[in-house]
Amino acid sequence: MKHSEVTELFENHVLQTYGRFPLTFVKGKGQYLWDSEGKRYLDMGGGIAVNILGHAHPDLQKALSEQSQTLWHCSNLYQHPLQGELAEALVHQIGDGKIFFSNSGAESNEGLYKLARRYGHAEGRHEIITFKQSFHGRTLAGIAATGQAKVQEGFGPLFSGFQHAVFNDLRSVEERISPSTVAVMLEGIQGEGGIHPATPEFLLGLRELCDTHQLLLLWDGVQCGHYRTGFFQSFQSLLHHQEADTSFLPDAISMAKSLGGGFPIGAFWVRQPFSTLLGPGSHGTTYGGNPLACSVASRILQLIQEQSLDQNALKMGSRLQEGLHKLQLQFPDKIDEVRGMGLMLGIVLRNDGATDSAPSMALVKSLHQEGMLTIPSGTHVVRFLPALNIQPHEVDEALHLLEHTLSKH
Repeated sequence: MKHSEVTELFENHVLQTYGRFPLTFVKGKGQYLWDSEGKRYLDMGGGIAVNILGHAHPDLQKALSEQSQTLWHCSNLYQHPLQGELAEALVHQIGDGKIFFSNSGAESNEGLYKLARRYGHAEGRHEIITFKQSFHGRTLAGIAATGQAKVQEGFGPLFSGFQHAVFNDLRSVEERISPSTVAVMLEGIQGEGGIHPATPEFLLGLRELCDTHQLLLLWDGVQCGHYRTGFFQSFQSLLHHQEADTSFLPDAISMAKSLGGGFPIGAFWVRQPFSTLLGPGSHGTTYGGNPLACSVASRILQLIQEQSLDQNALKMGSRLQEGLHKLQLQFPDKIDEVRGMGLMLGIVLRNDGATDSAPSMALVKSLHQEGMLTIPSGTHVVRFLPALNIQPHEVDEALHLLEHTLSKH
């Protein structure tokens, strides 16, 4: 089907809730996608940190195909072994606790809000402190938790119970703690907010603050988790060189995106002793933890371990980051800063005033013309979120395409 025909279908029958680029993709393999006109694109956006092993990975095809021949769906009124095995594997990556399976990151975060409400219910505590420039999904509670006015516009009155502090500012958090406060929630690296990593000092201070005031520390690992920074969760990367505290652990962690590598699945982990707060009837889902999703997610974890893709994320992330820094020196009038870690990196662009559009959007569109996909993050940041199995020549190709694009515009 031609691009124009697909566009007509979307315009006539699909809600216009996305600012879609004029691209229609029909095939993917490895680190590449092909559009309806046959043009190939290097995918450095990874479906917004979803395609952790690239496109159409043969081992994931096999896992999905084999499982589809036995059991697709099993109501959560019953048990099936794949869900229990995946939960065990995830708990092993984090620490003592239990897992609830959902279908998306927004759903997983909803589970964290409910966990916090249940935790503070007896004392009348319900408020959760989140952060400016954060992003926690597009449900009504998710947009209230998100610290970005553009996401909330037109949906008031907002769901109550959220305060927004300044990221990496412990004093700002302290000032917002009240008798109603029950939890603090954050991303280790703010993805939609411009690739802002938390500082080690901030994380350790938050843990101490939450312990002092008996608050839950909730971790949104939807985008920055699942080995994207070289460790299972980004707090493990951020605190890796901290001699003082290897025992840092949130009280609950939400997951999705890379967890299923493109097959919809989400989850949240709850630390002991809080894993008993949500009992029978208090939370549920129809599709969460279904056999198809669990089979794919389990195989992804196995492949990461078998192929040391956590180490590859560190090596290729360093290669990409070093190349981006060189381009920053080469184009100081266009690149202001390079941020992030592992394979979650962003370049901060200068606005030269030559165009009315956001610099990030202008560069993303220009890269499309050169055959590369990246993701805007706000008006001035372009994100790089490639698959963990990306190879050196593909990183070099991305840097070459970026250099060529910057030299032309």
